[in-house]
Amino acid sequence: MVFDVKVKPDSKRESISFENGVIVVKIREKPVEGKANKALIEKLAKTLGIAKSCIEIVGGERSKSKRVAIDCIDEKKIYEMLKEA
Repeated sequence: MVFDVKVKPDSKRESISFENGVIVVKIREKPVEGKANKALIEKLAKTLGIAKSCIEIVGGERSKSKRVAIDCIDEKKIYEMLKEA
């Protein structure tokens, strides 16, 4: 499944929420040399309890608005786990 994700780098607190049907992920890392993208994948993998290799940024690598493909878990379970986070 491919999801729209808005990343808010350089945040004071890390969190995951929903705004207008978009997954919003706040991460501490700065958007320098791919560090924010790596942190995004790590945060999603940890929250969903899946391997980092199951998550891939398929669009928007240099943007705050990204398209993220998540495999190894079904869509319903993804939404349930992210809402609990």
